[in-house]
Amino acid sequence: MEADRTALVFVYGTLKRGFPNHSLLDDLIRDGDATFVAAGRTASPFPLVIGPLSIPFLIRLPGSGRRVSGEIYTLSPRGLARVDDLEGTHRGHYERLALAVVPVTSGRDGAEADNEEAAAAGAVEAEAYFAHRSYADDMWRRNGERGLGSYSEEDARGFVRPKDRLPDTTFLGEVRRFLASPN
Repeated sequence: MEADRTALVFVYGTLKRGFPNHSLLDDLIRDGDATFVAAGRTASPFPLVIGPLSIPFLIRLPGSGRRVSGEIYTLSPRGLARVDDLEGTHRGHYERLALAVVPVTSGRDGAEADNEEAAAAGAVEAEAYFAHRSYADDMWRRNGERGLGSYSEEDARGFVRPKDRLPDTTFLGEVRRFLASPN
């Protein structure tokens, strides 16, 4: 991959190592379209919530929620297009937006840089997939305005892969149904 043509991407959910959609990144790494950089955490707090089908959603409300743990990858333009397709950026599922992340080189989940000021000093600019603005605020409210610090294996147990979802349902239909259901 040519360094000047790559994007730095922070993944926090099903694309992380050991999670259901990581096989896409494995394929991209094998094909030379992705490289693992480091574990990382958001420099600032953001809400991370679980929605329908145990799908994780990062909400674009900086300062709310917690600093979120994940992984940082470089992606080629071809790799980025494949991840954009998985994340439904052209279908209104997620939006790929910039944020500051802190690579973690020691300690578990960045425990050595828990305050925002210390975190900001080591931050790099990356992009992450945020819940689409058309439903993000409602998703935050539906989750009681409480965010997680990480998407765990327990959170992922109920995750339903796109290929395993009912054929007559859509991602946005599941989001609307989830948002309309009682807490």
